[in-house]
Amino acid sequence: MDSYHIPVMASQCIEALNIQKGGIYVDATFGGGGHSKLILDNKNVDKLFGIDQDHDAIKNKWDDQRLIIINHNYRYMKQFLKYHKAVPVDGILADLGISSYQINEGSKGFSYRFDERLDMRMDKDDEIDAVYVLNEYTETELTRVFNSYGEISKSHYLARSIVQYRRGKSIKNVQDLLDSIKSETPKIGDYAFYSKVFQAIRIEVNNELINLELFLKQCKDVLKPDGRLVIMSYHSLEDRCVKNFINTGNTEGALIKDDFGNVLRPFKPLNKKPIVPDNAEVAQNPRARSAKLRIAIRTK
Repeated sequence: MDSYHIPVMASQCIEALNIQKGGIYVDATFGGGGHSKLILDNKNVDKLFGIDQDHDAIKNKWDDQRLIIINHNYRYMKQFLKYHKAVPVDGILADLGISSYQINEGSKGFSYRFDERLDMRMDKDDEIDAVYVLNEYTETELTRVFNSYGEISKSHYLARSIVQYRRGKSIKNVQDLLDSIKSETPKIGDYAFYSKVFQAIRIEVNNELINLELFLKQCKDVLKPDGRLVIMSYHSLEDRCVKNFINTGNTEGALIKDDFGNVLRPFKPLNKKPIVPDNAEVAQNPRARSAKLRIAIRTK
């Protein structure tokens, strides 16, 4: 499992769940099973639901009668928990983003380090992949993707460069994409720029922010009072959604009040500022450097 994905801030996540005797828990991003294994190491756990849409992730399942794997996007969490008659649950953990395995597996097309086909689908059953986005989206649509999901300045120039390039050659592999944006790539900080470009395309292909919002809304319905919500994010777009939801109950961050002016919040944040990994963990696992952990309790 560790070769698939090293769990980030593992001890902090498990402690944050505040595992109760006979408790039912959800690992909404099963991945390599690292966090799930630690949860099940606690004998007080009665049942754990591991959710992941990546078929490769499910191969990491091991024999434990308490572990139930759901091979679907976590946007369907509530539906499957109700099917298993497991509502309400005591805690939900989500480690957002992509796993080390997905980044390092060149055939998935998530990384600019491998000249492979631009796929980027977390679920291979999805119809739209990165090749489709880069060759079929209009200049306006590509501008939206890079601006909204990559937070890239002057995204319209980047989109225009891609559109001009594909008139002569389809963009199918990683090198095609890098060639198509060569004129817009800064000479200093090129890897950081590539990371933003790939992040934006990946988020669009997998509807990541839409799915995150749908998942978060369901947490209100499936967590029991005093249940724990533990979420780790890796970039500002995800963290902003999580922070707003914990503070206000919606991803827009809009305060909702009752007739007496009291703020209605389904969650109480346990940490005003996100928990971040220490220097020792970042040195051992560089992927952890951008992680931010937020913890909340379901209010009564």
